[in-house]
Amino acid sequence: MLKPLKKFYNDQQLHPTFWGIFLNPFYFARKGLWQGIKQLSQKVGGRILDIGCGQKPYKNLFNYIEYIGLEIDSPQNRTYKKADIFYDGKKIPFEANSFDTVLISQVFEHIFTPGEILSEISRISRPNGLLIMTVPFIWDEHEQPFDFARYSSFGIKYLLEQHGFQIVSLQKSINDIRVIFQLINAFLYKKILTKNPYFNLLLTIIFMSPFNILGEILSLITPKNNDLYLDNIVLARNTKNA
Repeated sequence: MLKPLKKFYNDQQLHPTFWGIFLNPFYFARKGLWQGIKQLSQKVGGRILDIGCGQKPYKNLFNYIEYIGLEIDSPQNRTYKKADIFYDGKKIPFEANSFDTVLISQVFEHIFTPGEILSEISRISRPNGLLIMTVPFIWDEHEQPFDFARYSSFGIKYLLEQHGFQIVSLQKSINDIRVIFQLINAFLYKKILTKNPYFNLLLTIIFMSPFNILGEILSLITPKNNDLYLDNIVLARNTKNA
């Protein structure tokens, strides 16, 4: 009985449905990322590399020949993450032109030298290969001390073009009043978090789900704002030899 409930709860953290409103303090951010990547997943395929794959939450969205998860080599990552290959965080351990698609989601802000990773992604991508990247624009500091940057849409476009990628599409995820309510919940989560997961769930239901509900309602009647949003969700094409 407990195992299915735990799976249901974990699923609601990564790709929340209706019940995520009550269970997930990061409901809006996760919902936006899931919807954006799901939409782009229909446009890519082949051999896919997921950089910073974590638990591979998006794997089942893709049609692929092969799906490989890559993570930094550390004892914690080897224990808790579902990577197929661990590496040093510098040179991606694959030959040139190895992948049709690269996914790098919510990782770029933790890389202090973005040009180096983009050069590596370009190297291991096939000509006209596709890159799906998500990166926050507005978010709190997290995974300290390895949190180095936030990126505007213009910053992402500039960096990608400097390294041989052409933007195919760029979506500004959660670009309405839900931004405000997500930031409130992120603030509350860090301030009232305890070491007891069951008590944390109760706190989420009592204190954070009302902001999720209110945000959903108000987003239906208030305008969007493309200058204020949570995440960039980007599809880019590798233009080398194109």
